[in-house]
This record gives sequence, structure tokens and C-alpha cells, in this order.
Amino acid sequence: MHSSEIDHLLAELRRQGWAVWVFGPRTGPDIVAAVRRWQTCADVVILRGEDGEHDATAYRTPIMPGTDPFAPELVSWQYHSSAVWTLRAALALPAPGLAQAPIAVLRPDALCFLPADFGRPVTIRPPQESRLGAEPSNGTGACGPSGASPLCAPGGPVSTSKRR
Repeated sequence: MHSSEIDHLLAELRRQGWAVWVFGPRTGPDIVAAVRRWQTCADVVILRGEDGEHDATAYRTPIMPGTDPFAPELVSWQYHSSAVWTLRAALALPAPGLAQAPIAVLRPDALCFLPADFGRPVTIRPPQESRLGAEPSNGTGACGPSGASPLCAPGGPVSTSKRR
């Protein structure tokens, strides 16, 4: 994940208020994940590399207290493609509540989940203040019933599936 375009897109995610988690060594992470929390949902990006056709995933999922955005029960939108196209799709996703925002209820693809035994992130970068109205997240670590989740936040419901 060392492409300059990917670096630029990740910088844009942070500028727009996404929190970023790095799993594995900073110089060659196994997975980079980002979450943007809204009042009723979270947008999530999971980057697994940049060599395969479906090495990255983005989705929007409802958020309730104690839920883990990395283990969604439902999604309102999901996208699976290369890292560059997935980051572009996540950045172009309309904010919840806008007429163009996804509202369907979908079963998440298996690619929407981090491996259960993947462990804790090595690096967490809290989000920068968003200029687009996302609710700021606190960037804190574990929460939820087991305390094993890398993050959680309050929220509620939300939809469209795209696959490249």
C-alpha cells in the first residue's frame, strides 16, 4: 500500500474526519482500516493491499451503542475493488440524509469483516476535524461487550451494492 495516489486518498480521508487504524508494522501494514462516524451510521474502508482485484472494501453500516463497525450485521452500501477505486468510491459516497445517499438494507459480503483473530491495531490516528459535517469521533480504543473491538460509537439505521 505504498502508491502515491493511495497515500493522497488516505490523506483526504483523514482531512474529511475519518479515523485510521493500522494493523501490522507501519512500514508494511497487513491491513489499513478507516472509519467515518455519522450520527446513525459509519462508513468503513478496509485496505488489504493493492495487488488483487478485490483487495479493498468499503461499506456503510448502521451503528448502535456497543456495535463494532468492523463486524456489520447489515450494510446500506458496499463496494469491493482495488484500493484506489474503493477509496474513491468511499470519498464520493453521499452523506447520510441526502437524497442520493444509499438507503437499502443489504447482507454484508464476507469481505466486510476483519478476521476475528486479527488482533489489535498497532497505530490509531484519530480523525482530523471534518469540514463536511461528520460527527467527530473520540479515537479511543476498545469498547463493546467483550472490549475486543477496535472502536464503537453511538448511532442507528441506514443502503446499494456495487461490485467492480
